[in-house]
Amino acid sequence: MPPQRLQKIIAAAGISSRRKAEELITQGRVSVNGQTVTELGSKADLERDHIKVDGKLLQGAERHVYLLLNKPKGYVTTVSDPEHRPTVMDLVKGVGARIYPVGRLDWSSEGLLLLTNDGELASKLTRAASHVPKTYLVKIAGRATEEEIEKLRRGIRIGAKPGPRRLEKAIHTAPAQISLMKNAINPWYEVTLIEGKNRQIRRMFEEIGHHVEKIKRVRYGPLTLDVEPGQYRELAPKEIAALRRSDRTDRPQLAERRGPSRSRDHGPKEREPRNHGPKDQDPRDRGPGREKKRNRAQSPPNKSRTGN
Repeated sequence: MPPQRLQKIIAAAGISSRRKAEELITQGRVSVNGQTVTELGSKADLERDHIKVDGKLLQGAERHVYLLLNKPKGYVTTVSDPEHRPTVMDLVKGVGARIYPVGRLDWSSEGLLLLTNDGELASKLTRAASHVPKTYLVKIAGRATEEEIEKLRRGIRIGAKPGPRRLEKAIHTAPAQISLMKNAINPWYEVTLIEGKNRQIRRMFEEIGHHVEKIKRVRYGPLTLDVEPGQYRELAPKEIAALRRSDRTDRPQLAERRGPSRSRDHGPKEREPRNHGPKDQDPRDRGPGREKKRNRAQSPPNKSRTGN
């Protein structure tokens, strides 16, 4: 086997993502044949060299596992939490592999989350240039005007969060696809992004004066949410292959997409509903006399598993 970069070998072994493997190397936690390696770009041959991470010998590449999880509210998207809060790993016990989440959904968000031990794919999907489209159902407080929504579609500057630590830097968002799903006092929107900044959707709507009440991710690249809250399933081979192609073939032309025009008083025409969204507050619920809800709507999360 020809020598490979150390971070690639570590990621293939299921220890971490490739980006995290680079951190392990620079932190001096990786050794090759007894010598600590801290330089990125260093190569090794797993068949000939003894590679250790934190003193543990690598045993070669693990069988790759790919899971689609429906994350409920009240779980942290991390492998472990110093505050001892429930993590998404509590929902996938017994898998038999050292998997980790790809990307992030915050504590109060729910929906589709990918977990894997394929470090190369995880790195590919999460790098900034991948532009993997992610679609969410979003409920906001109060009606937004078409002018406000159009600002979000074109891309908007999100200011830094005030405070002594300034945890969230000011950024300018990429164009987004936004469509009204349910026109109500507190309306539902379908939002598709090609980037994933920290708390981006919440900050976008806060910038135009609307608090976000609920967020549920319903699509990630070629994947669609189709399991109950707190449940997971393995990906089919064709879904894995589609994910590997997703940064090239699934980029939506968001800058060219525009929502329907409307007057300020009556709101835009609602889009034809899709098969996702909270069952008890589904944006497809259009009242009596209208088309019945389809039976694939998600049921509400188990109360014992939700934190807020």
